[in-house]
Amino acid sequence: MLLRKTALVLALATAALLASTATATAAPASTTAASTTPFAAAAANPVIVVGGLSGVAVAYEPIAARLRADGYRTFIYQLPGLGLGDIPTSARAFASYVDQVRASTGAASVDVVAHSEGGLVSRYYLKRLGGTATVGRYVSLGTPQYGTYVANIVAFLGLGSCAGVVACQQMTIGSAFLADLNAGDDTPGAVRYTTIRTLQDELVRPTGNAAVNDGATNVLIQSYCPLRVVGHLGLVLDGTAYTIVRSALVDGSVRPNCLAL
Repeated sequence: MLLRKTALVLALATAALLASTATATAAPASTTAASTTPFAAAAANPVIVVGGLSGVAVAYEPIAARLRADGYRTFIYQLPGLGLGDIPTSARAFASYVDQVRASTGAASVDVVAHSEGGLVSRYYLKRLGGTATVGRYVSLGTPQYGTYVANIVAFLGLGSCAGVVACQQMTIGSAFLADLNAGDDTPGAVRYTTIRTLQDELVRPTGNAAVNDGATNVLIQSYCPLRVVGHLGLVLDGTAYTIVRSALVDGSVRPNCLAL
């Protein structure tokens, strides 16, 4: 029974918490499309959707499709090694990918929409690798900014430190990685920071740890839409969550559409 529970915990914690990644060896292909909506953004910053732990690129096509429909030049970044490895190493690879996107589009800056672990990778890039010079807006979806108890659960079951998964160790509440990332200003530079979280997040516990300090716009979906049920993976699929993302990308006020599909 313990082994069965352990396998379930590892599957959940690995599959969605440490998420997503891409090897950016070739110039990224833009996935842009024209739009006739009021939010058409052909002249806006390109948007990079950053995946989370074990989040393959295709899993982020739903939110990328919404962005394309609104006119954004959209790219999906899958974390190297599916996000199982060292987060700062993934951030250095992401820095190279950002440079490729800028070179291929001619844009001076990009905007980032990051899910789960992808938000930590992106924040490390901003805070420790000079990314504030090339990112205009940072939007995180269910990112364990201050860690999660789910990453501690393997140790609780007596299997050591996250069963050897480096990113899991780094997302544990109180880890050296998070202590360094969260030391000083949470929101450096002129970047506009938005975090989006949900009370039903199974993988970021406590859910308040998905917010950051120092001037970010921190949005709890249920504060506006108390009947909306959105899980961790659902944050990249949910229509209400997307209306918050869309507003953040145009520096708008927080007015979620609670009935959005």
